[in-house]
Amino acid sequence: MRINLSVTAAAMALLAATPSIAQAQVNNIILNSNSSTPSTSVVNMTITESEVLAAQKAWGDALVAISTTYDQKGKAAAKALAEKIIDQAYGYQMGAVLFKPTLTKAPQTFRTTRQGALAYFVGDDSSFPNDTGFALNGWRKVEIRNAEIFIVGNVATTMGNVLITDKTGKVTTVDKTWKFIKDTNGKLRIVVHHSSLPYKD
Repeated sequence: MRINLSVTAAAMALLAATPSIAQAQVNNIILNSNSSTPSTSVVNMTITESEVLAAQKAWGDALVAISTTYDQKGKAAAKALAEKIIDQAYGYQMGAVLFKPTLTKAPQTFRTTRQGALAYFVGDDSSFPNDTGFALNGWRKVEIRNAEIFIVGNVATTMGNVLITDKTGKVTTVDKTWKFIKDTNGKLRIVVHHSSLPYKD
């Protein structure tokens, strides 16, 4: 802590000489002594629970948006929206994303590239001939039920169920694990996404 002795002495002298002077005047003198001190920049990359929940909700809202866009405007519009969403929500610009979608099989089970993720969501890619577009299945509602959220610094991992309702009212439940990293712009990005159907005897 740095103290300006000359200003502090002046303030005390003022109090001693004229105790009837309003305290606000003295406070003003003391506060102004720090006005030339440069402010400290603080960088805090820690993820909060509310940020995690918001990112999860945004993913669910995006899935519904792609599906309704497809129904109302066609595949080209849905694909353009899916590209935008993938670029905003996932971390492909940072490197490979560990994405294992619900309905994929070998040899294309894992979608570590942006191209593979886009193909899974909207199809229309000859390099992924088995993809018909998961996001085009008439989804209308997404509910996320976390079993646990584990946060360490700028990394958050979640595990739980996602319930997806289509336009007929049918609900599909999947087991899902996400890992989010906060980038240098303070935005959460998905770097791990593992999804599978619940195990049944």
